[in-house]
Amino acid sequence: GFNAGSAVAANGQAAWALLTTHLSASVSGFTWMCVEWYYKKKPSVLGIVSGAVMGLVMITPGAGYVDQTGAFFTGLIGGVLGY
Repeated sequence: GFNAGSAVAANGQAAWALLTTHLSASVSGFTWMCVEWYYKKKPSVLGIVSGAVMGLVMITPGAGYVDQTGAFFTGLIGGVLGY
């Protein structure tokens, strides 16, 4: 992916960037779904995908430098703020 390829090598930092990117996108999509479910009483696929994209946007600057906890909270904040 974009974030893992930015390391310009197949090393630990690239793997870490890939992990944090996927984690942030997943958590953000799930968070968006939960918030949408709370307010509209019905989640949508478009909302889940929008949340996942928001998670990708939020994690990109620090993908190779944050740990899994940081990626989780980045996704959590992105899902709420994006909604």
